[in-house]
Amino acid sequence: MRLHKDFKGGDRLKGAVFKRCRCSNPETGKRYDTNCPDIKKKGHGTWWFRYEAPPSADGKRRRPRVGPFPSKVDAERELAKELAKVGADGHASDHRMTVAQWLDRWIAGKVDLKSSTLSSYREAVELYHKPGLGHLRLVDLRAHHVSELYAAMLQINQPLPEGKRPSELLRRLIDARADSAKKNKDGEASRKKQTKPLSPARIKRVHAVLSSAMGSAVKKKYLTHNPAEHVELPRQPRRKPLVWTSARVARWEENGKNPAPVMVWTPAHTGAFLDYIYEAERLYALFHLVAFRGLRRAEVAGIPWSDVDLDEGILAIRETRSDDDLEPDDTKSDAGDRAVTIDTTTADHLRTWGTRQKAERFAAGPAWVNSGLVFTRPDGSPLRPEWISQRFELLITQYAAIRRRHEDDGWTIPQIAKRHRVSEVKVRAALAGGPLPPIRFHDLRHGAATLSLAAGVEMKVVSETLGHARSSFTADVYASVVPQVFKAAAEAAAAVVPRRVGPPSAPQSKTSGSLDRTRSR
Repeated sequence: MRLHKDFKGGDRLKGAVFKRCRCSNPETGKRYDTNCPDIKKKGHGTWWFRYEAPPSADGKRRRPRVGPFPSKVDAERELAKELAKVGADGHASDHRMTVAQWLDRWIAGKVDLKSSTLSSYREAVELYHKPGLGHLRLVDLRAHHVSELYAAMLQINQPLPEGKRPSELLRRLIDARADSAKKNKDGEASRKKQTKPLSPARIKRVHAVLSSAMGSAVKKKYLTHNPAEHVELPRQPRRKPLVWTSARVARWEENGKNPAPVMVWTPAHTGAFLDYIYEAERLYALFHLVAFRGLRRAEVAGIPWSDVDLDEGILAIRETRSDDDLEPDDTKSDAGDRAVTIDTTTADHLRTWGTRQKAERFAAGPAWVNSGLVFTRPDGSPLRPEWISQRFELLITQYAAIRRRHEDDGWTIPQIAKRHRVSEVKVRAALAGGPLPPIRFHDLRHGAATLSLAAGVEMKVVSETLGHARSSFTADVYASVVPQVFKAAAEAAAAVVPRRVGPPSAPQSKTSGSLDRTRSR
């Protein structure tokens, strides 16, 4: 056993390297450990080190044993590193700490995060990091472990090759998600989330949490390097929005498939939707505001009346609401904290809504929840952002069902109105509005940006309205969309004019014409 000495102030820090093996005494059955008769033989046993660590929080002495190492040189090198850490700041690594234990400790210290961010961190830790990596010792975590986790995540809700069974890692992830689904009370939204494959974007977000946690472990000297730092992530294709042109709508009506994950309505589609919901939708003002100004759903759910000046036409976006915690959060970023101007029509719709909300407050009486928010439930309590998306999806589905009843099933307007419990005015609006292809609620935000750009608003102004940190990001996302909107508008305008003469045929070249004349001779 070789003794190493280092000093911190006047205190001596001790450490030693030694060999141990797994041989057992044939008479007692107990392991020899460091007392094996063959311990001095070359290649027998493995090398370890022990050192005098700072006392624990309760004052108890700590002399951890660390190993195994393949050679004496390796053990001495690691011992020297550990003694250097202790000498530098009095801190020593806990080599028995698991990844799960560190993640719990790390996330418990994240007291300054807004609730929605903390919730997403916890979800990543509980659904993926701990089931996939939590059993490993923190000091043993390597990049290949992280890569294997992400490979397994990509297999979730994907069909396996015939005859192949899920790996133990994949089974742990599936079990964790199943347990989470049982505890979740979001119903249909939760079920859809649990049955979808994970996207590269989702894995990137999960990786960001792990990388942050491991980076913190490096800062606190539990690790010498970040094992997640150089892991290659699944490639994430760019998801630039496409416009629902007439050709794409026709194709969608044939096969029911969206041409891209992110689709944007034309101005005509947006108008048809707003006309359809105008008469009877309680939260019409909310959808109108988002369709023209592009607020995020968490932002529109978090606007208090105190941040609204309808006379000046200004909304101050300073707070958001999350699904998990209905207490106000900060905006997504510094750029998200902004003032949004609104037009006179939008301001009038908000005034009308405010009058209705006051009537609801009077009707609720003592049961009214005085949240002070612009958009609320009928009892005054905050809206959940996920509910807003679900309501939007329901309205689009209802619109499509009304048109299908009339066109495919031959139902009359009164029959449709009675079946769907809507007014005949609403049915006529759906029939007059034409096909309304599906988009997500968030795509209304894309549509608002497109409307502004198509109207000639400068890119920087649109970027500030949306709350983007960089106008270059706005330009990158929407530059290809505006020409599509102009093209769709041109096609729509041309279709309005009735013509008895069809479009001209393609002109022939001079060469082809001369050849035809030559043949006719």
